[in-house]
Amino acid sequence: MAAVSTFLFENKGNIVDIDQHVDQEDGVFFMRVEWEVEGFALRRGELKPALAPLMERFAMQWELHFSDVVPRAALFVTRDNHCFYDLLSRHESGELGMDIPLIVSNREDLRAVAERFGIPFHHFPISQTTKPSQEEAEIDLLRAHGIDLVILARYMQILSVRMTDAFPHRIINIHHSFLPAFPGARPYHSAHRRGVKLVGATSHYVTEDLDEGPIIAQGVTPVSHSDSVQDFIRKGRALEQSVLSRAVWLHLNRRTLVHANRTVVFG
Repeated sequence: MAAVSTFLFENKGNIVDIDQHVDQEDGVFFMRVEWEVEGFALRRGELKPALAPLMERFAMQWELHFSDVVPRAALFVTRDNHCFYDLLSRHESGELGMDIPLIVSNREDLRAVAERFGIPFHHFPISQTTKPSQEEAEIDLLRAHGIDLVILARYMQILSVRMTDAFPHRIINIHHSFLPAFPGARPYHSAHRRGVKLVGATSHYVTEDLDEGPIIAQGVTPVSHSDSVQDFIRKGRALEQSVLSRAVWLHLNRRTLVHANRTVVFG
């Protein structure tokens, strides 16, 4: 931290946010630093070459990003619209700093919503036999549009290794937190029958291991014996919206670092 801070000070950089974490078990140091470029002694093109010797000195894995470069995100949807509407609304209000040049779906159900927001909708019907070719077409589409981030807004398809390898730690998913206790298509019904006292939601990066990627954000809300199944679903969906948007915000603002299937989140 001293070396990086000194480098910024010597180049007239004003630090506005700095944080660090040490993983004692793995012996790994993490740091995130944000500074103003106004008045900075180095121009953008000079930054990476100037930083390289410092990073090599400490054998750092590092990335450099500029906050005025807006990431491009694609939303993947199926039929459920609660997370879809929430992301579009937060994007429209300026809360989520991203461009959304396209929406991908395996069904036609939400085309009208995409058209209402003026975003091109691409339909890729998927069956067991067409999945490989359709995913290749999706990957080609995403690359053609310079997509930086894929958000699965309740997209009800399991992605193949082909897709996860194409966008490592750049695909974000959301699901209820009843797994593995209540798997299947009706988890809220199963949880209601068992009388659970909390419902939760988990947002994570997608890997080839289903629902086992590095967790970015989670949330819980209480439920009780007086809640119906519909109450469970309503509360769960509201939680999915807030947790997914939180995860997306953290990613867009470069506040997540992935290590050993875990995340360090500088919130």
